[in-house]
Amino acid sequence: MSFELETAANREGLRRVTIDPVSRVEGHGKVTLLLDDAGHVKEARLHIVEFRGFEKFIQGRPYWEVPVMVQRLCGICPVSHHLAAAKALDPVVGALAITPTAEKIRRLMHYGQILQSHALHFFHLSSPDLLFGFESPVQQRNIVGVAGAYPEVAKQGVLLRKFGQEVIRITAGKRVHGTGAVPGGVNKSVTAAERDVLLADADQMIAWSRDAVQLARRLHETNRALYDEFGLFRSHLFSLVRADGAMDLYDGHLRLRDARGQIVKDTIPCADYDQHIVEEVKSWSYMKFPYIQDLGPARGWYKVGPLARVQNCDFIPSPLAEIERQAFIAHGEGEPVHAPLAYHWARMIEMLHAAEVIRGLLDDPDLLSDARMSEGVKGREGVGIIEAPRGTLIHHYRVGEDDLVSYCNLIVSTTHNNQAMNEAVRQVARRYLDGRTLTEGLLNHIEVAIRAFDPCLSCATHALGRMPLEVELLTADGRVADRATRGG
Repeated sequence: MSFELETAANREGLRRVTIDPVSRVEGHGKVTLLLDDAGHVKEARLHIVEFRGFEKFIQGRPYWEVPVMVQRLCGICPVSHHLAAAKALDPVVGALAITPTAEKIRRLMHYGQILQSHALHFFHLSSPDLLFGFESPVQQRNIVGVAGAYPEVAKQGVLLRKFGQEVIRITAGKRVHGTGAVPGGVNKSVTAAERDVLLADADQMIAWSRDAVQLARRLHETNRALYDEFGLFRSHLFSLVRADGAMDLYDGHLRLRDARGQIVKDTIPCADYDQHIVEEVKSWSYMKFPYIQDLGPARGWYKVGPLARVQNCDFIPSPLAEIERQAFIAHGEGEPVHAPLAYHWARMIEMLHAAEVIRGLLDDPDLLSDARMSEGVKGREGVGIIEAPRGTLIHHYRVGEDDLVSYCNLIVSTTHNNQAMNEAVRQVARRYLDGRTLTEGLLNHIEVAIRAFDPCLSCATHALGRMPLEVELLTADGRVADRATRGG
């Protein structure tokens, strides 16, 4: 099933339909559909078309620059890369265990990132489809349309994100591309005044997060025929979990469940990720296709992110979110929930969890301590894995005797979901587009399926072979003085 529409048998005579760019996602991607004369879909692919070479140009840089550099991958989830890099480089400075204060400030920063990113995606990017319908007027499908028709929903979405951004500012130094986490700990404490600013609004954020969960849940329960079946496919689920099986978005070990919910692999140390995950390269995308090595590419691909995490953990260690998780699990009636649109419901449960964790951390006296840094015997390699808003994020570095990075490998959340997103696109194309006259509203069904995963396409790109390149040197008056080209 998974690869039926990946490559058409006779591509030359087929009509090509392109969605370019995919809208309301972070980064640049496109979808191509190949159809026969009767309009039947013969091929459907999600292409990542932008190129970013972070894994290469990190090499040769001093290791202490890396946590600040790598977050330039993205303006939506920079904190995730910032923290994953800092975690990976902790062993390089000998910090096999960071101080309680450093860990709690990092956690506060991270859960602020989870809250703001989930609010941004649900309210700003996806709610127009969910509230107005996939084929509603395109002029209405935006946050301005939501604000006009559902002003309280839009207001809560904006203020939830603002609160998360304030958490990041206070812990990282600024809202985007901060510098708070460093190898060995953090470079900034939280003051009592800063804590009190957050405490003033923390309980309201929990209340609004509960409202958001109920909104997402109502959408599912009032239209199960759509939400339980749209783009449906089944796959493995992959995420971090805490040692006791609890959801932990900052630290833990790796766990894999199969499509029926049985644990296949557990207690995988983060440092051993590369013994289990293989990244396949395909010629038509700059994004790789990871899979579990001993299961192979046909059976070993998986989903990550909120839908996987809510079901892969044994419980959520915050009371209100755990109540909502139980309702979500019950919705599956004994089977894991695999429908892509269920990502939104799971995402709001995680947002509630983040709000609860933030509230609890704000009462912790360690947050105000100056014991920020740890050190010890220096190492030369480290792996940092964190649960970013979109899913499992892996940073792996090696550092030479000269303190320069000699190796960098990044497997980002959206890369893990690459095969899953392609499968969702194919299921939707088969169900809603096959044999029909295509309209903007029908094509938006494809985008709705992609948006459910909250992809960060700019984070997920890799170089593939020899990228085609053309460089022109122009004179002051615009004439071409010289040109150099390189083929693909």
